[in-house]
Amino acid sequence: MQLVAYLNFPGTAREAMDFYAQALGGEVTQRFTYGQSPMAAQMPEAAHANVMHSQLEIGSAVIMGADGPPPHEAGSTTVNIVPDTPEEAERIFRALAAGGEVTMAMEETFWAHRFGALTDRFGKRWMVNCIKPM
Repeated sequence: MQLVAYLNFPGTAREAMDFYAQALGGEVTQRFTYGQSPMAAQMPEAAHANVMHSQLEIGSAVIMGADGPPPHEAGSTTVNIVPDTPEEAERIFRALAAGGEVTMAMEETFWAHRFGALTDRFGKRWMVNCIKPM
């Protein structure tokens, strides 16, 4: 399992992640926009160029980021948990959600075997993301 900081930006994710790559000596290894996603038709045209997901790798360290729509407000940070199995993802999600608020129910997505988002009972944001191989 990995714990990854997920940074949310107000439309500046591309510029910020490129800056962090240069400053930290890493490489942006993944980046796609809302317009490139299967949900493009559900998004306003103005949001199509915004970054839906990006990943910066610095050695074995990873930082992820996006131009975050609600409930992931710009400027916020979320902890992204990357479990190894869908069963582990489900268990962790249930445990963290106890007494908190689920903002996206755990389900399969085009990028993950299981993905869900929540705010725990202490007000901290989490994503549980059992990623499909690319």
